[in-house]
Amino acid sequence: MPRHITLLFLITCIGLTSCRQSHSTRPEVVFLIESGPTNLDPRIGLDAQSQHIDELLFDGLVVRNANFRVEPGIAERWEQPDPLTLIFHLKTGVHFSDGRTLTSHDVLWTVNSMRDGTVITAKSGSYAAIAQVEAPDQATVVMHLKHPDNFLLTNLSTGAMGIVPEGSGRDFSRHPVGSGAFRFVSQETDKEVVIERNPLNWEGTAGTNAIPRVRFAVVPDATTRALELRKGSADVTSNSIPADMLPVLMAEKQLIVQSVGGTQVQYLGFNTTDPILRDVRVRQAIAWAIDRDLILKTLLANRAKPAYSLLPEQHWAYSGNVARYEFNPARSRQLLDEAGYLSEKDGFRMHLTMKTSTDDGTRLLAATLQQQLAQVGIALEIRSYEPATFMQDLTRGSFQIYALRWVGGNEQPDIFGYAFSSSRIPPKGANRGRYRNPTLDQLLDEASQSTDQSQRAIAYAQAQSILAQELPAYDLWYQDSILVHSQRLSEVGVSPSGSFAFLRTAHWQMN
Repeated sequence: MPRHITLLFLITCIGLTSCRQSHSTRPEVVFLIESGPTNLDPRIGLDAQSQHIDELLFDGLVVRNANFRVEPGIAERWEQPDPLTLIFHLKTGVHFSDGRTLTSHDVLWTVNSMRDGTVITAKSGSYAAIAQVEAPDQATVVMHLKHPDNFLLTNLSTGAMGIVPEGSGRDFSRHPVGSGAFRFVSQETDKEVVIERNPLNWEGTAGTNAIPRVRFAVVPDATTRALELRKGSADVTSNSIPADMLPVLMAEKQLIVQSVGGTQVQYLGFNTTDPILRDVRVRQAIAWAIDRDLILKTLLANRAKPAYSLLPEQHWAYSGNVARYEFNPARSRQLLDEAGYLSEKDGFRMHLTMKTSTDDGTRLLAATLQQQLAQVGIALEIRSYEPATFMQDLTRGSFQIYALRWVGGNEQPDIFGYAFSSSRIPPKGANRGRYRNPTLDQLLDEASQSTDQSQRAIAYAQAQSILAQELPAYDLWYQDSILVHSQRLSEVGVSPSGSFAFLRTAHWQMN
C-alpha cells in the first residue's frame, strides 16, 4: 500500500473514542514541533525551531514588517548622520524577564559578544562591518562602521538576533533570559520546551484571552502529530503535517487549517570540495535528474511552487532570469558521461551519501531522490541524524549532499553572502558547502555597500545567475506555510516564513 494511503488509513481508522478525548483543563497551549531547538541563545541558534522560539523570548533593536522593511523595536527611533554611523535611541522602562532593566550596555554586550568570540556563532559575519559600539548613556547606542552595510539594520532585528543581559556567556542557552512577550520556563532535550507569558513585557498586558503558557512538545513522527491534534491532546502545529494528511484534518470540526504562500525554500546543499561534487557538471546532472513537478504533485499535493532563487518572488532583488533545470534525465546522463562517470559493474556511475535530519518529510524527500537519481546511474545512500548532530556535521563540512530549508533568513539579499560568500564559511556564516567564487564575492560586497538600489538589483541578478549556473546549492521549491490549530485558538495569522509570532496576540479559550 502506498505510504500516503497507509498514513491516511491509520489516521482515519483510529477508534472514535480515542480520537475524541476531551481537553484537559491544562493552563497551556500544546504546540507540536518535529524536533527540539538546538540552541535557545539568540546569538547562536540557527535552526528553525530555535529562531521561532527565540523570537518569542527576545527583542531586537528593530523589527521587520510583512514588506521586509524595518520598524522600531527596542529602539524607538534611530538616525544615520553619515554612512558610517548609526545612533539608536532605546525605549525606557524595558526589563528582562528576571527584572533587570535593559540598557544600552546590554545591547553593546550582545553585539560585541558575537564579534569578539565570547560566543562562537555563524552570525558573527553579519556584524563584520561594525568597527566599534559605544554606549554614551543608558538609552543610547552608537555604532561606528568600517564601511556602509545595507543589511545591518535587518541583522539587528527581532528573529535575526535578540538582546541578552550584559555578561551572558556560552552557557546562556541553559536558562535564557529575554525581554520578549514570553519568558523561558524549562527545557528537556528532545522532549519539550515550556515558556509562559512575561508579565514584565514592555508591550503591556496581553488581555484576559491571551495565551498564558506554551509547551512545545517534540513529536518527530508526523502520524503521531496528526493523531494528537485529532484527539485534542495538542492545540497547534506549524508546517509539520504532510500534505497527504491535511484533507483528513480539514474534515475535523474542532480543527482549523490555514495556509498562505510561503517563503521557506527547500534546497539541496552540495559540498563543493568533495572529489566528485566539486565538478559543476555532476551538480547540474543531479538537478536535471530530479522530477520536481512530480514531487510537488505527489509528496506535497501542489502545496508548493518551484523556486529559482533563495529570495521570495515578491522581493525587489529577486531575479527569475536564471538557468533552470527541468526534468531531463537524458541531459543528466550526458553531463555524467562528459564528467567521466560511466556505469560500473554494479550498474551505477557513482555512489553518493545524502544526510538528513530525522524529520519525516525530509527523509521521504531523500527516498524519492534516491529513486530518481538511480535512473541516471547515481546510487544515493541516505543517512538520518538527530537535529543537533546533523547541524554539527553540516557546520564541519562533513557531508556530500544534504537537504534543508531556509526559514526567514532568506527574505533579504544578505542571504547570498551568508550562504555563499567565501568569507562566510562556518563558523563565520552558513557557506557549509565551502563554495568559493571571487566574482560572486565582489558582486555581493559591492551590492551590500551601494546606495543605489537599481545598481544593487543588477548586481543581485548577476549573483543569482552565477549561483543557478554553478549550483553550490539547488533551490527546489517554496513550500506553503500551513498552520493546523484547535478551534480554541482564534485571532491566528499565518506567516509566510512559518513564524510562531502569532502566539503573542492569539486568543485562547480554555475548556
